[in-house]
Amino acid sequence: MKLRTIFTAGLMMLVASSFSQYNVTKNGVPVNTLNTAVPFLTIGPDARSGGMGDGGAATSPDANAMHYNPAKYAFIQDKMGFSISYTPWLRNLVNDINMAYVSYYNRIGDMQTIAFSLTYFSLGEITFTDDQGYNLGTYKPNEFAIDGTYARKLSDYFSLAVAGRFIYSNLTQGQTVQGVETKPGISVAADVAIYWEKDVNWFKNMDATFAWGMDISNIGQKISYTSSNIEQDFIPTNLRIGPRLTLELDDYNSLAFFGDINKFLVPTPPIYAWDSTGQLIPIPGTDQYEIAAGMNPDVSVIKGMIQSWYDAPGEVEVVTDANGNIEYNEDGSTKTTVVSGTPFKEELREFYYSLGTEYWYNEILAIRAGYFWEHNSKGARQYATLGVGLRYNVFGLDFSYLIPTGGNANQNPLQNTLRFSLLFNFDNLNKN
Repeated sequence: MKLRTIFTAGLMMLVASSFSQYNVTKNGVPVNTLNTAVPFLTIGPDARSGGMGDGGAATSPDANAMHYNPAKYAFIQDKMGFSISYTPWLRNLVNDINMAYVSYYNRIGDMQTIAFSLTYFSLGEITFTDDQGYNLGTYKPNEFAIDGTYARKLSDYFSLAVAGRFIYSNLTQGQTVQGVETKPGISVAADVAIYWEKDVNWFKNMDATFAWGMDISNIGQKISYTSSNIEQDFIPTNLRIGPRLTLELDDYNSLAFFGDINKFLVPTPPIYAWDSTGQLIPIPGTDQYEIAAGMNPDVSVIKGMIQSWYDAPGEVEVVTDANGNIEYNEDGSTKTTVVSGTPFKEELREFYYSLGTEYWYNEILAIRAGYFWEHNSKGARQYATLGVGLRYNVFGLDFSYLIPTGGNANQNPLQNTLRFSLLFNFDNLNKN
């Protein structure tokens, strides 16, 4: 795979998206995606949740709970466990991008658990060239995150967890682009999560378990890839919340249903004004531009989290006269108007959803299915998932397969995504 530089390409993508005038549409809806650095942090790393629509706010606790809701670790039944996962990523585009994930947990007594994980994302081998096509060398850009969490039960039914994360993103291998020296991006972040679980009686006194969980992940400092730190990007702060119901059908069979609602807690790109020559209008004395609709995304992390709930610009229409000519304001900017009600509608479009189900036979064989849905204007990730799992003695094996849906499913870069996870239960090893 040959690129001029990832840094330049990424910068062009950010500029094109940030200064969008809604000239890109999908199925008739203006596209205005949310922009963050280190998007690998949003990829579901394990095959179990990968088979259930990439959800996991309240799925039953396992070794990979760190990514979805670390508070679940407090309710994990086994004393100690370990998991290794591998995902060949975007195989429909290239064959050398992949992600590896390693997690470990240790329960301390009946009330608390500590856990750690490592996510490693490789972008494969990339040849860097300059504007004239001169070869600058071949490199292997990569990113990783190291996590640690402490989860504790506050009652028999409720737990709380706090996690810390170190993020390292080396995309440019120190290349100098148009006189700008680049560097690896580094950030630190935290997660705050809660989880509630209780056994209940269901229809005709059927044994069941009801649970719900919430996780706010990647609350952390912005990241920069330049030595000047002028250009800083948000990391993907995310809110995840959802319930689960597990039905114990009999002594050998159980069936679980769950759903997740997610929202990125980062600013929505505004729509910028432009003059009669089609150029953006700079604000004197700053490096910013006039905004036609929406809010300034150059804010602090905490303000960005709050602002993310009400800053969508909505769909903007350019005002024209009776002859169809574009009208301009006194300062030379285009005269625009926001279509009534669309800012609120766009905020609703920023939620994305996961639905999943999991069937277990005798705690040995699992069959899973799920669906993930994101609005066309916010990324259009829409796919079904299937998965199976096996547990025998010390070992466990999970496998999942992703099936894109919607328009142009055959050309979707996520097509044929496979995930594999290998789990180790040290409790069973000690027992044997």
